Amino acid sequence: MPDWMLFLTQWLTLTFMLVGLFGMIIPIFPGITVIWLAALVYAVLMAFSGLMTIWDWLLFALITGLMLAGNFVDNIIIARKLRETGTPWSSIAIGYTAGIVSSLFLTPFAALLFTPLALYAAEYHRLLDWKLALNSTKAWMIGFGWSLAALMGIGAAMIILWVLSVWI
Repeated sequence: MPDWMLFLTQWLTLTFMLVGLFGMIIPIFPGITVIWLAALVYAVLMAFSGLMTIWDWLLFALITGLMLAGNFVDNIIIARKLRETGTPWSSIAIGYTAGIVSSLFLTPFAALLFTPLALYAAEYHRLLDWKLALNSTKAWMIGFGWSLAALMGIGAAMIILWVLSVWI
């Protein structure tokens, strides 16, 4: 592979990884998976070019492990925080559905507004108490914040591992 193509491939990979990292602020955006897919495409291209070493594959395996962990951590943190308040799975599902639908038909950032609003509406309808419904909504926001922090850390670690594989 010519040097200019290698350089371009590395910068494109890093760009997609950074999009994945900063895109995680959108509740339904699969940032961890985007980072991993960028690393996968890079690994495949390097393997076909004969440039993947055993260390590169080892680092890619670590990136894959982090991606798998990150995809579970996201849902566990938010759901656990909501379940601490006694929020039922049906209200959680309504909130997530509203986030997904609003992201598809409006803008991805709409999920930041519509997920907690739908959760609040579902909890208010169930409990008929605005304070209790607000507690569930606050729990979602706190869970989302912790989840985002954890995912940003995992995503940053994945990018650092990929950068190490490029420098080796």
